[in-house]
Amino acid sequence: MFGISEIAILIIVAVVVLGAKKLPGLARSAGQSARILKSEAKAMRSERTSGRPAPEARAIRADGGGAAPSHPGTASGPDAPH
Repeated sequence: MFGISEIAILIIVAVVVLGAKKLPGLARSAGQSARILKSEAKAMRSERTSGRPAPEARAIRADGGGAAPSHPGTASGPDAPH
């Protein structure tokens, strides 16, 4: 895949292009995105085997981190009709 030298070059280019001040925020956002993606993938595998949503997926969706509502056909959030 990538060697150490290629990764070092990418990091140097990122620092030059983005600036050192923005990198911690970008790294934090990338970590949160990876965490959400990992939990959603785990929830999908769990749903496929058991037919029920995993508790982690329900918690993320309840916090607004998930993209889909926990029950298809129901809307929630500020744009939902009351």
